[in-house]
Amino acid sequence: MRDIHDPATAVLRMIGCLLWTLAMAPLQALLLLAGAVSLARRNARWYWRGIGQILGLRLVVRGALSERRPTLFVSNHTSYLDIIALGSLLDAAFVAKSEVRGWPGIGIVARLGRTVFVDRRRGKSREHRDALLDRLTRARESVILFPEGTTGDGNLVRAFKSALLSAAAVKDRDGHPLAVQPVTIAYTRLDGMPLGHGLRHLYSWYGDMALGPHLWTMVGLGITTVEIELHPVVTLDQFGSRRALADHCHRLIANGLALANAGRLPDPLEAAPELS
Repeated sequence: MRDIHDPATAVLRMIGCLLWTLAMAPLQALLLLAGAVSLARRNARWYWRGIGQILGLRLVVRGALSERRPTLFVSNHTSYLDIIALGSLLDAAFVAKSEVRGWPGIGIVARLGRTVFVDRRRGKSREHRDALLDRLTRARESVILFPEGTTGDGNLVRAFKSALLSAAAVKDRDGHPLAVQPVTIAYTRLDGMPLGHGLRHLYSWYGDMALGPHLWTMVGLGITTVEIELHPVVTLDQFGSRRALADHCHRLIANGLALANAGRLPDPLEAAPELS
């Protein structure tokens, strides 16, 4: 760990993230208070883009981003870094468990980012669905969903909970089926060198890992390559059931993760799209 973790880099990056957050949070709050939701969404992407640059994340993107609004983005989930990487790319709100709302610091950032908080306890599935439907239909806002329901180790994609895809049954304002775009995210290189199985824990935050030590290690690393693959857009109508849709998305995302981890995705890597 001494060879790849630099405490000075970690301290400087943490200070940089704090200062960037203090600079951007008041503006985000003012935009939300003024009802300028569209500008607030753009500002949130600028915020995540800045955090990613401070932390040394290099995004490379393959595939075409869905142009339909709203879109339900479905992604694998490895750690809190997914929020930074996907938040800087996608004009969409995240879905998070209700407990996140009360987390110190993180809860405030999540609320300013218009996160959809859901209660995943048994018997609360209808409220979960209604919260997503309200954001997708009334606000016409795209949403990012992690159907594994938790984070994984970055090597495999856990089974998808099809119930979390219940919002895919909604129609847009024009009566068309909701667009669903599967997304694969993978952490593949550190300072240009491929990350093997034994080093993915540097980015994967799962199980009973303590957040503090993991965060301290991660912010002291070098330049991290994050590969994001945007798979073709689909709809629930193409599959007939949530289970079939979940299986399709899981198959694409898991295959994309396996190829990314093995370094078998085509070159050259495409730079992340400019923020518009």
